[in-house]
Amino acid sequence: MSTVGAYVRLMRPANIVTAIADIMLGFAASGALLSRSLWENGFEAAHLQPLGWLVLATIGLYGGGVVFNDVFDADLDRVERPERPIPSGKASLAGATILGLVLLIGGILAAWQVSDVSALIALAVALLALLYDWKGKHHTFLGPINMGSCRGGNLLLGVSAIPAALDDLWFIALIPIIYIAAITMVSRGEVHGGNTAALKGAVLMYGIVFAGIMSLALLPQFNLLYTLPFLLLFAWLIFPPLFKAMPTKEPKLIIKAVKAGILALIVMNASIAAGFAGWQYGLIVLLLLPVSIYIARRFAVT
Repeated sequence: MSTVGAYVRLMRPANIVTAIADIMLGFAASGALLSRSLWENGFEAAHLQPLGWLVLATIGLYGGGVVFNDVFDADLDRVERPERPIPSGKASLAGATILGLVLLIGGILAAWQVSDVSALIALAVALLALLYDWKGKHHTFLGPINMGSCRGGNLLLGVSAIPAALDDLWFIALIPIIYIAAITMVSRGEVHGGNTAALKGAVLMYGIVFAGIMSLALLPQFNLLYTLPFLLLFAWLIFPPLFKAMPTKEPKLIIKAVKAGILALIVMNASIAAGFAGWQYGLIVLLLLPVSIYIARRFAVT
């Protein structure tokens, strides 16, 4: 791996694509698509400018957050994962720190181009990510919630394309918070093997996520019929790897379950986006999945 490749690997590019899906969902949920009549106007660049800035913001925020994950874990990785960029010497600790800071600050500045509210949400996401990297991931209960809050904040960052929509839709952030908390619980067995109780708890939390998505049908602007096909794909992606890992608790199977859960984030976002903006938009979000899978073949997801 080249030096440049090592720093790119620190950013988990396949995961960044899933963060872009968060923004696209939030943008649709806010009503920005309908209010700008994008379908009729042929997706004019000026109408999509806020979406572009928010996508840049999430690239910086997510990339910076995961870079600092490896910065804070450098000593531990020298023992448990010596192949990672920093312990292997392909990337320096100082270089990774600078990269992480540039990405986080860049993400906040990009969000600021949309609104002050977007910038404040971006700042909150950046601080939550640093808190998780520093202390949160070491806490059994609060750690998963901390990680989930980063993803929930990222979704609200997309909603902030129309700041007024945050008052009515703040609760949709609970869906990714619960889902990411479940994945985080599973991921703790990547090195030494999973915990049966944690894996069963993840199944329960996945179920709550599905119930939460279905309950969005109570909103007048949400069409559950468009959501259902995407939900079936979502279930097919996340449950089999998790059920396979539960009896054995082998680290390799745990990693596969975590990887499936992370990539399936795009499908989850597509399912909700379809409910808010139609099946066509859901398919557009879903197209990010093969992109993420392709990148995941070259760069680590976990």
